[in-house]
Amino acid sequence: MLKEVITVSLGERSYPIYIGSGLIGEAGELFGFNGRALILTDSGVPTEYSRAVARAFAGRSEIFTVKEGEGSKSLSTLEEVLCAAANMKLTRKDAIIAVGGGVVGDLGGFAAACYMRGIAFYNIPTTVLSMVDSSIGGKTAVNLGGIKNIVGAFHQPRGVLIDTDTLKTLDERQISAGLCEAVKMAATLDREELERLESAGGIGEITADITRVISRAICLKKAVVEKDERESGLRKVLNFGHTLGHGIEAEAKGALYHGECVALGMLPFCSESVRERLLPLLKRLGLPTEYGGDIELAAELAAHDKKSVGGAVEAVFVNEIGSFEIKALPFGELLTLARAAYK
Repeated sequence: MLKEVITVSLGERSYPIYIGSGLIGEAGELFGFNGRALILTDSGVPTEYSRAVARAFAGRSEIFTVKEGEGSKSLSTLEEVLCAAANMKLTRKDAIIAVGGGVVGDLGGFAAACYMRGIAFYNIPTTVLSMVDSSIGGKTAVNLGGIKNIVGAFHQPRGVLIDTDTLKTLDERQISAGLCEAVKMAATLDREELERLESAGGIGEITADITRVISRAICLKKAVVEKDERESGLRKVLNFGHTLGHGIEAEAKGALYHGECVALGMLPFCSESVRERLLPLLKRLGLPTEYGGDIELAAELAAHDKKSVGGAVEAVFVNEIGSFEIKALPFGELLTLARAAYK
């Protein structure tokens, strides 16, 4: 059942985001796309989802499955996807459709941006994290040399379909990790939304209201993307928690989910009063607030992230809920803040 349509307004690159339950089998009708499609998914996504999309494009699609995990965001896997598109003899009238989480979304979007210098891309996110964050905005990328998302392109999707029924196959930890991105956007951009999340009794109550939470997070991100599509200024706010979070993610080597790393990455870059509010909220959501890994190495990896500028690291600070500022931090200051946050 279709509950909401949100339009990301970017002129000729505008696109709809469909939100509801039981929508995945209606992808062909909702997207209004008549070409052929390579459906990209990964081994961790229930096969019923990609098959439902394939039926919606009966006789006009093929499914290509990559290995589950961040390791698939690589140049070698990108080549495999491009070869699959070439073997299908896709043309510029055709498309790549990603069905899954952020890995296939980033990978599929980048493949679509590269193939024949750009073909249509459609996104069907099946995790909370990809629904509230990576499925919109047009950032596509793969990793290289241990640096996350260092090779990529801006390539907006032609449409996004969010079927909340797909969340039923996720465990609580995956849902918690995804909700961290909703917390991030509320902390920086919407004081009232953060208060709503705080007033919820826990993850169960938030999950019961998941359609509204997803919709609100998307609207917050859409407003930012519409003003700054290519991250020349305002869009950098979406990196709150990601500066150090990416370093932690690399140091943890798969032991922590992306959203868990972002949760940890937010804590060093907020005022004491904001931290006092975030800590209990993150704990109720089952997200980590203490880090037992090598924080020096994580900070060093963060310093080599693509967010580094002129020897300093750009970081988003939240001194008051609903507002933010962006600062350039020397490595020493980054390390000092990280150590203090996880004492």
